[in-house]
Amino acid sequence: MSGKTERLQDEVVIAGGTAGLIARFFVAPLDVVKIRLQLQTHSLSDPLSQRNINGGPIYKGTLRTMRHIVRHEGITGLWKGNVPAELLYVCYSATQFTAYRAATVSLAQIHDALGIPATPPLDSFVAGASAGAAATAATYPLDLLRTRFAAQGNDADRVYTSLRGAVRDIARDEGATGFFRGLGPALIQIAPYMGAFFTFYEGLKPITNRIQNDVFRSGKSELLGGNGLGTADAAAGIMAAVMAKTFVFPLDLVRKRIQVQGPTRSRYVHKNIPVYDRGVARALATILRTEGVRGLYRGLIVSLFKAAPANAITMWTYERVLHVLTHMDAEAVV
Repeated sequence: MSGKTERLQDEVVIAGGTAGLIARFFVAPLDVVKIRLQLQTHSLSDPLSQRNINGGPIYKGTLRTMRHIVRHEGITGLWKGNVPAELLYVCYSATQFTAYRAATVSLAQIHDALGIPATPPLDSFVAGASAGAAATAATYPLDLLRTRFAAQGNDADRVYTSLRGAVRDIARDEGATGFFRGLGPALIQIAPYMGAFFTFYEGLKPITNRIQNDVFRSGKSELLGGNGLGTADAAAGIMAAVMAKTFVFPLDLVRKRIQVQGPTRSRYVHKNIPVYDRGVARALATILRTEGVRGLYRGLIVSLFKAAPANAITMWTYERVLHVLTHMDAEAVV
């Protein structure tokens, strides 16, 4: 039994890491755009008197921001920070799915030991929140590096020239704690986000599976692209991501702004990023006071465009890779 459990754990790690690797590459441009919009404190619709015209470019909309980055920084500008981000997504996904499975098993054992019935929605929320918090804490320095590389420009606006140089400079100028700027809001955000995501996902998956089966029985499988392989998982992932992301987005925005604090704050593309050094609640209050409710949701649309396919690809890839590995393991045993 122990050997079987260990093999399953390895399969979960491999499936999770593969899912993160593939998902990250496809959504990297949307991630860069999201970060740029989140760090922006003004928009084109603000009166000129309220804008800091010396504070860097003012972006408007997802496509315009993409065009601006490509025009001024080249096509590779849309993949800035992709090396630490790929490492982040691989490590994060592997840790997240492993922790989620471990938490799910532990909760089931607790229910059995206490003789109380399982509560699927609550169990999914607790397991998802625990998995998200564990994965975030374990990979946070990579998340910070991803944000800083995505926030910097080219040439004179370049803050770090290499990943190794960034690690060296942050360690020298900001100390070990510099790698964990914004960890507080990250944990506050990720726990309810991943809890809500897995709750929605586990609740929606039976529904999307039923719809997929009904489509096949009706003889209209072409609506699912022929075989519909994994369509239900992808659809559940998209809907769960949209609902969960909207719920916690202001905390994600605060996390990004805190991540670029420190001695290099004024050297990024946006040079007028305010100082946020009084905690999450004060940062939220400051943004609300100076930018209004809209300020708490800068970049929400592109974030949803990114979260939906990212989670769809992640959950689809995870389910498919895990199925293949489990099938291969079963055949090897036979």
